[in-house]
Amino acid sequence: MAISFNLNGSAVSVQSEPDTPLLWVIRDEIGLTGTKFGCGKAQCGSCTVHVNGSAVRACQTPVSSVSGKKVATVESLSADNSHPLQKAWIKHQVPQCGYCQSGQLMSAAALLAKNKNPNDSEIDAAMAGNLCRCGTYNRLRAAIKDAAAEMRRA
Repeated sequence: MAISFNLNGSAVSVQSEPDTPLLWVIRDEIGLTGTKFGCGKAQCGSCTVHVNGSAVRACQTPVSSVSGKKVATVESLSADNSHPLQKAWIKHQVPQCGYCQSGQLMSAAALLAKNKNPNDSEIDAAMAGNLCRCGTYNRLRAAIKDAAAEMRRA
């Protein structure tokens, strides 16, 4: 059964079982490896992508549920690190081991798409589902605030 959706601005069609997790379709069938597998239980946030603009956990999202929808992965931000979040991540040296970063970036992007000037508690609430084993939460918060400021100026 063909399942069609828009991925990072391009139409795609995959021949997957309807209950296949979107994560594995993105990584194994389409070949985009920015979205990471962390826990497989939608608890860590490493696999966060956007579906129609909302952050979702790709490890627990059946590919059939995105039929006809827009899906965005971390690769959609920019290929050259020019997105305000990517620049802020680099400035604040957010990544340590880096494993959670694609999910962190996608959760932050979903937040900033809805809230151009989040305060600390709004950032913490939006990012609560993303675990960072290295504990860079203060850097994450500072980077999100910097990116939000740049996005407001644009």
